[in-house]
Amino acid sequence: MTSGHKHTYRRLKKEIDRSAQYVWFHAASLGEFEQARPLIEAVRREHPAYKILLTFFSPSGYEVRKDYPLADIVCYLPFDTRRNVRRFLDLASPQVAIFIKYEFWYNYIHESYLRQIPLYLVSAVFRPNQFFFRKSGLQYRKVLQYYTHFFVQDEASAQLLKDHHIQQVTVAGDTRIDRVIEIQKEARQLPVVEKFADDSPLVFVAGSSWAPDEEIFIDYFNSHPAMKLIIAPHEIHESHLAEIEQKLLRPCIRYSQATEENARQHDCLIIDCFGLLSSIYRYAHIGYIGGGFGAGIHNLAEAAVYGIPVIFGPNYGKFREAHGLIEQGGGFFIDNKVAFNRQMDLFMSDPSTRIQAGEKANAYIFGNAGATSKITRHLSL
Repeated sequence: MTSGHKHTYRRLKKEIDRSAQYVWFHAASLGEFEQARPLIEAVRREHPAYKILLTFFSPSGYEVRKDYPLADIVCYLPFDTRRNVRRFLDLASPQVAIFIKYEFWYNYIHESYLRQIPLYLVSAVFRPNQFFFRKSGLQYRKVLQYYTHFFVQDEASAQLLKDHHIQQVTVAGDTRIDRVIEIQKEARQLPVVEKFADDSPLVFVAGSSWAPDEEIFIDYFNSHPAMKLIIAPHEIHESHLAEIEQKLLRPCIRYSQATEENARQHDCLIIDCFGLLSSIYRYAHIGYIGGGFGAGIHNLAEAAVYGIPVIFGPNYGKFREAHGLIEQGGGFFIDNKVAFNRQMDLFMSDPSTRIQAGEKANAYIFGNAGATSKITRHLSL
C-alpha cells in the first residue's frame, strides 16, 4: 500500500485529462467496490461525457480491481494529511466525489467542501454508538456537515442523522443489492459443479467459511448421507484445505482435481480457488454464509438472490440484510451445533418449509432493489 501511494501522484500527472470532467469514486476495499460498481456503470451509461477516477485504500481492493475497465484511472488514495489531500485534489480536480459506506477522512472531506466539490456518501449505515454521536463526539460530528448528501441504507440511519441536525439525507437502500442481481443474471455455468450436484435431493453450499463454521456444518454433513456439500472456504491455503479434508468422513474432492466424470463420485466438493462462489450458489438448495462466529458474516445477498434460505452465525448485528432476511423469513441465525442441527432437520424433513424460506429470501432481495437509480437521480451531473 505504501509503495502504491508513491505512484499515485505520478499516475495522476501523467494520465489525468485536463479537458475532461471526472467523477471520483472512493472505495476502501473490494466489498465497498462492489457497492460502487452499479453506480459506476450507471454513470458510464447515463453520463458518458464524464470520466471515472477510482481510488482504493486497501491493497485487497486495488490489487484485484486495478485493471477495472470502466474506470479511466485506478489508484491508491494517499494518506489523509493536508499536504497529500491538496496535492491529490489539485491533480485530480474531480467534478463530483462519491465515497462508499464508511469513509470519513477529515481532510479529504473538508478540503472538498472548501473547493465546492459535491461530496456524497452512499450505502451508508449509522448507529448510535459511533463516535459521531457520543457526548464527546461534537468535533467529529462536524465532519458530517461537509457532505453534500447522505444516501443511507435504512430509516434508522436517516433518523439518527436528523436527530443531530443533519438534514441532507435520503433513504436509498444498499447498492450491493443491485449488484448481486446483476451478478445473478451473469452467473457462469460450471459443468463440474453441475455434474456434482446433479439429482441430489439437497445441495448445501457453505460460502466464505472459517474453521468455527466448518466445525458445525461438517459434523452434520458426515452423518446425513442424503446431503451433498460444497465448501468455498474464506482461506484456501494448503493447511486449511488439509484441515477440512481431515474432518470429512465422506468422499471429497477439490475443485482443481475434479472433472465432469469424477465429480459425481464424491459427496463433498471443496472450492480451492477464488471467483466462483457467486455462480456456485445457483446450484444450492441451502446456503450457509461464513464469518458469523468471528468478525462478522460475509455477503448474504449473494446467496439469497438465488431464492435459497441462508443460515449464518450469531455475529450479524451490523448487517442490515441479515435483520431483513430474518424478519422476512428467509434468513436464519444459529449460535451453536444444536441450533444448526435443529434448523437443518426441519429443512430436510419438510422440503416445503425450505422452499418457502427460499422464496422469502428472494422476495427480500428483489424488494430492496433500486438504490442505484435513486442515487443517480440526485447526483450533480
